[in-house]
Amino acid sequence: MSVTPKFKSKKDVVYEVIKENIIQGVYEPGSRLVIDELVTQLHVSQIPIREAIKQLEADGFVNYETHVGARVADVDAKFVTEVFSLLESMEIICSRAACQTMTDDQLSTLSAMVTEMDTLVNDPLVWSERNRTLHLFICECADTQLILKMMRKVFDHWARLRRVYLQDIANARVSNAHTEHKLLLEALKRRDPDEVERIIRYHNQGALSTYVHHLETAGFLDATGS
Repeated sequence: MSVTPKFKSKKDVVYEVIKENIIQGVYEPGSRLVIDELVTQLHVSQIPIREAIKQLEADGFVNYETHVGARVADVDAKFVTEVFSLLESMEIICSRAACQTMTDDQLSTLSAMVTEMDTLVNDPLVWSERNRTLHLFICECADTQLILKMMRKVFDHWARLRRVYLQDIANARVSNAHTEHKLLLEALKRRDPDEVERIIRYHNQGALSTYVHHLETAGFLDATGS
């Protein structure tokens, strides 16, 4: 589904730049976001920076402390359960809907995405970017706009979590995850919402189980997930 890009305000541009720097670790967890320094770095006034920081706080990427100011939020290993529980719930809703709403052209586009990802299983960073695109594309096709907005934010938090704690193990899971994408594609082609839901649950719960085990083994979580 192609959407005409909308005009982005200065606040929106600043928000995206700061958020991307947080996700990529340019601004490390706990580091201060000093407005005057950001003015110099981003060549904008204080107003869009303040507005962007308020939005980043609302979205969970920044914490604001009285007499201290804005700091980049910590990345808690426990977030992994929230991330995959949210993704599972949202993807079930939009993927079941997509069984009814996806056009043949959209299914062809999805098939091309999966085929391209076949060539990227040995390049996990690029594969991961395409993975996000694939799941969001299904949600776009379902025309579940509120879920789409929330999924984008959850994927952003997953990107931070992955970079800090799960880079190697997430890379190792690419092959299995891609096999599951192929199963999902075939279920969508058959317009079978129950099978789509089963695959989505298996896909997310398998990822969560793998990552929780890794975090427990590495000492970032205890056996109770805390």
